[in-house]
Amino acid sequence: MTAEAETTPPPSPDVRHTHWLSTRPRLIVASGFMLFLELALIRWTGSNIVHLSYFTNFVLLGSFLGIGLGFLRVGRSTRQPYYSPIVLAVLVLVVWLFPVTVDRQTEGVLYWTSLSASGPPPWLILPVIFAAAAIVLMGPAELVGRCFPELERLEAYRYDLIGSLTGIGLFTALSFLSAPPVVWGTIAAIAYAVLLWPRRVWARAALLVPSLIVVGVLATETLTAGALWSPYYKVTYVRGYWNDVPLMNIDVNGIPHQQATPAKSRLEWERQYALPYERATSGKLDNVLIVGAGSGTDVSIALSKGAKHVDAVEIDPKLLELGRSYHPDKPYDDPRVTPHVTDGRAFLERTSDKYDLILFALPDSLTLVSGASSLRLESYLFTQQAMEAARDHLKPGGTFSMYNYYRETWLVDRLGSTMQAAFGHKPCVDIVSETGQQAVITAGLTAEAQRCESEWAGAKADTPPPASDDLPFLYLKDRTIPQIYIITLGLILVVSLLAVRAVAGPYRRMRPYADLFLLGVAFLLLETKSVTGFALLFGTTWVVNAIVFGGVLVAVLAAVEVTRRFRVPSLPVMYGVLLAGLVLAWLVPNSWLLSLPLPLRAVTAVVVAFLPIFAANVVFAKRFADSADATVSFGANLLGAMVGGCLEYLALVIGYQGLLIVAGLVYLGAFALLPRTSGAAGGAGGAGGAGVAKVG
Repeated sequence: MTAEAETTPPPSPDVRHTHWLSTRPRLIVASGFMLFLELALIRWTGSNIVHLSYFTNFVLLGSFLGIGLGFLRVGRSTRQPYYSPIVLAVLVLVVWLFPVTVDRQTEGVLYWTSLSASGPPPWLILPVIFAAAAIVLMGPAELVGRCFPELERLEAYRYDLIGSLTGIGLFTALSFLSAPPVVWGTIAAIAYAVLLWPRRVWARAALLVPSLIVVGVLATETLTAGALWSPYYKVTYVRGYWNDVPLMNIDVNGIPHQQATPAKSRLEWERQYALPYERATSGKLDNVLIVGAGSGTDVSIALSKGAKHVDAVEIDPKLLELGRSYHPDKPYDDPRVTPHVTDGRAFLERTSDKYDLILFALPDSLTLVSGASSLRLESYLFTQQAMEAARDHLKPGGTFSMYNYYRETWLVDRLGSTMQAAFGHKPCVDIVSETGQQAVITAGLTAEAQRCESEWAGAKADTPPPASDDLPFLYLKDRTIPQIYIITLGLILVVSLLAVRAVAGPYRRMRPYADLFLLGVAFLLLETKSVTGFALLFGTTWVVNAIVFGGVLVAVLAAVEVTRRFRVPSLPVMYGVLLAGLVLAWLVPNSWLLSLPLPLRAVTAVVVAFLPIFAANVVFAKRFADSADATVSFGANLLGAMVGGCLEYLALVIGYQGLLIVAGLVYLGAFALLPRTSGAAGGAGGAGGAGVAKVG
């Protein structure tokens, strides 16, 4: 007899099966749809509301609040959640009619949404999106929650995880195919119809109308915007001429991003593009590496300077595709060029080639890594360890250079001091324009391998120290959480408290599950550490991100299956395994993992990252199986995950490694709140992970 059979209460006898789908397939569909809808909302709203490029967690937190409320609402109403498609239609209309984009002619810079932009101000549009995301996700979550009482605890959790894996797999496949949002909207409409199809004609109209609005708006956007949907951006482009010079302006997510022009014209217009070649003393360009190759202008310039071979690294396949098709110089058709669609830091860590020139060509992603609150796609390129990696790939007499519009003097000095720390001597720092702090920073492998016009004065007393792989926040001057984040997160928590009280009733319903709440908090911190760690070790690409989240869900599912089928050790022992896993993750440095060959690095990283995740979910499964109310306990756990999403921002102060300490302390708090009867029993109690993995 299994532990599950001994500890899990039987399904409620008064549950009535009225849906045309039986419970298990309905649970899989609802759970998969819930995760798919969350991912689609994050991607689509972020592509049209520029503020969300730096607040990706905003929609995620709203989603977690909605999912938690949906579970807590189970049993309090028998009505179908038709409000979900209606609110989704309203949200899509609002975002479509009032997008927030950046004017290409302005010099605004995206620092904590402080910029000149069209559309509603952030204080107005962000609360609307947060509230709408919560209400929209509350509907599918309520449908998932209604399936839980009809099944045994861990069996319901099992099918919930299978559905989540299906949802992330479907969205990953659509990302690979570059499917536009109209496809996402069509899938959402089908899912709503499958899950909510009513018997009454008027109710069918209430369901169909909002679904048709969503699909119609997204189809209109797809047809009129001329957008390409990469795994990271909504990419729009306009081809034309300026003073008889052919050019192509490229915007991503409503932000001016690149301009593809002939190399000759670019060198005439902007001096920064020639300076890396002027500062090098060797004059050799047998092998060149360009990180952030984009649509190809920097590659074209390198070829015009006589490069014999260029490795062109670009993380976004659609930007490279545009350059291949429309760049006036056709640099990607040149046999001397080898394009690589991957993350720049990951390429540096994998390649064994040496280069005469390594160039970081305006690598500015303008977006955050999905699932990590403050990590940008290029964050790991600007750490001291990244520049040391670049140094190690230079030939004797080789040169490393980077240029961009850095906007702030302290930022130029910070990068200069980072390069000085990596190379052991002062770099050349050329301020091309005071407007926007357009600068070129160049360092030779040795001081003799560079030719500076004038010596850099060096970092000032108030210049921040170099960014590191643990604190890769280049654009954060002070080691603190920006006030706008603190205020925003505080308001989110207040609104969430009020929403829980209004939807779920008195807080005392969740009081017995305070430990499960803390487990949700800790699990999100643990998951964030895993996501950022794998991004460093294997790249910040969407493929790595999808694999990590899929791996987390597989680890959770494995923990559930082990708990269902075998008698696992007692809860104190499992908590000991969990804490030991956290200690192991703390002791194993990323620098050592990066030094390992790729296959060994992958195996070691998986063991280190997933041991505590597996242990956490074994104890969660044991505790969840013993809970008196499946939906309330699950809802409390999910609300804890939302709070964990807020606490992620502590990484700005303590680093990502420090999140392991916070997670460990929260797990100890969960153990202290564990009901003593459960804690003493080996077969029933425990606490561990979150009900669903964070994906977004």
